[in-house]
Amino acid sequence: MVRIADLDKSLDFYCNKMGMVEVRRTESQAGRFTLIFLAARDDESAGRSNAAPLLELTHNWDPEDYTGGRNFGHLAYEVDDIYETCQRLMDQGVTINRPPRDGRMAFVKSPDNISFELLQRGEAKPAAEPWSSMPNTGTW
Repeated sequence: MVRIADLDKSLDFYCNKMGMVEVRRTESQAGRFTLIFLAARDDESAGRSNAAPLLELTHNWDPEDYTGGRNFGHLAYEVDDIYETCQRLMDQGVTINRPPRDGRMAFVKSPDNISFELLQRGEAKPAAEPWSSMPNTGTW
């Protein structure tokens, strides 16, 4: 579960940019919150979204200031092509905090400052520019 401050920004990041799919949503008027459950696109399209791991986004309707996004660890997400994924995210305005210099791992952050690890599915890709010489940006 990840608490989110801005529902629209978070859904844009997780769904439009990271490629996840909303599979379920629950709103509680009494509790003043919305729960949104996301699946990996491959799990949803294969009909596994009821059995696959889901990411729960919790949006509390009353404003709160969420700080220290790394204090719980981080999320990890496997991708088919780490270089293509990082380039696509950069093209959409997402900062690559830790580039995939090793062809295996990169880090970005969600709009709520949650560290999001991208992992190359299978074997690491051979080192390639501009990634292998790209410096870190910010924290991850």
